[in-house]
Amino acid sequence: MSETTVRERVWQTPAGVRLCLLSDLADPGARNFVLQIGEAFFHGFVVRRGEVVHGYVDRCPHAGLPLSRKLDDYLTEKKDLISCVWHGALFRIDDGACVGGPCSGASLTPWPVRVDDGWVKTA
Repeated sequence: MSETTVRERVWQTPAGVRLCLLSDLADPGARNFVLQIGEAFFHGFVVRRGEVVHGYVDRCPHAGLPLSRKLDDYLTEKKDLISCVWHGALFRIDDGACVGGPCSGASLTPWPVRVDDGWVKTA
C-alpha cells in the first residue's frame, strides 16, 4: 500500500519571484500559480485588467476551498468579477471584497504582486 504525503500549505511568498510576462495574461484574464516554498506549497492566482494585476490566495473565505475547479477559470462570464464555483460567491477584482453569495462582508486574502519591466512578480 502506498503512503500519501500531505504537503504543508503556506499563505505567503517571497518577494521578487517572476511569475509570467504581463503579455502572457489575457486582458481581462486570470491565471493560477502554485509555488513550492521549501517543502510547502503556495496556491494563488492573478487577475489582469489593463496594465494592472491583482493577486489573491486561492482560497474562498466561506469554505476554505480553492475558488475554481478548472485551471485559470476564476472570472465570471462577463470577466467583471471573481467567482467561487462551489457556492457562487462573487468578489470584486480590485480589492477581493465579497459582493454576493454566502461570505458577504468577507474578502479574499491578497497576494502582493506587481508588474516590473513587463514581468508579473511577487511583491
